[in-house]
Amino acid sequence: MSNDIQRYPSHLPYPFSRAIRVGGFLFLSGQVPMSAEGEVVRGDIRVQTEAALARIGETLAECGASFDQVVKSTVWLTDMQHFAGFNEVYQRHFKNGFPVRSTVSAQLALGVDVEIEVQAWVGEN
Repeated sequence: MSNDIQRYPSHLPYPFSRAIRVGGFLFLSGQVPMSAEGEVVRGDIRVQTEAALARIGETLAECGASFDQVVKSTVWLTDMQHFAGFNEVYQRHFKNGFPVRSTVSAQLALGVDVEIEVQAWVGEN
């Protein structure tokens, strides 16, 4: 296994990488609902989830991966009352099987209702 770490910097003015590849794994930073321009997306949980997953899809694609390669996701919701609406949108992005997942309730930055973090298997170099 390679010891190389490949970092994909964020275009936003925050101190984190969008993603990091180590060996065959790609780790994405947690994604809150934002537009492609970095503006916070407001709306119900379905709108927010769609925005967060759209940004995740873009990051995966820029790193040469797709939702089909996601093996683990962690989801934070501000209220478990959002769970059904979140799942309605989430399941549409995983057409070839779901990753393992943890879902917890927490207060989130920027006053949003969802944050999603994923890890993908992209294979060895």
